[in-house]
Amino acid sequence: MINKKSSCSKCLYRNQSTITATTVLHQFSESLGTAIDAKDPFTSLHSEEVAEIAHSIALSMGIGPGEADLIHIAGHLHDIGKIGVPDTVLKKSGPLNETEWQFIKKHPDTGANILRPVVSLLENGIVDMVRHHHERYDGKGYPCGLKGEAIPLGARIIALADSLSAILQNRPYRPARNFDDAMAEIVNCTGRQFDPDVVTAFMDISEKIRSILKFIGPGQDRVA
Repeated sequence: MINKKSSCSKCLYRNQSTITATTVLHQFSESLGTAIDAKDPFTSLHSEEVAEIAHSIALSMGIGPGEADLIHIAGHLHDIGKIGVPDTVLKKSGPLNETEWQFIKKHPDTGANILRPVVSLLENGIVDMVRHHHERYDGKGYPCGLKGEAIPLGARIIALADSLSAILQNRPYRPARNFDDAMAEIVNCTGRQFDPDVVTAFMDISEKIRSILKFIGPGQDRVA
């Protein structure tokens, strides 16, 4: 005879364990993203911004909360491969030479290789999102030159979020631009660098994203 009380207790324990594991994974991903941002003073809060922007765009596109959470985790982890890029390259104030550029182009593959042993990240598509977040909608990105819908949707969303955050931040080679300029740049690159559907979803909630960025980095003129 089945002990219903025991069976329910086991189900409750499994559910709580799943929730706890997901929470820990999310928090650990956020922590790793912060660690990567700390490697380069010019990318402070970058991973957090990318994660929050990507999550909001995903929900705006009608993606369910569970899948949007996976995109959020991938946003935190998207640049983890930069741990393999020399500081002299990340912080260089002038143009990169070909050797230095190859270091940069390797970081999506490096990140995917770092994350691949974590089975849940692999099975839930997070590894692929990290690997392909520098692909372009027109097929001219890297590391694989994927085009259009061959690029994982999460990676297409993160690509836009990554670019938006980058445009809004000071970098060694150029000053930050404001939010309106960043939006104009993204719209200009629709269909080439960015998925038109992702751009539309972003534009639909642009004021919400502006508010999110103000909350993450209060007092910054870039999102005015």
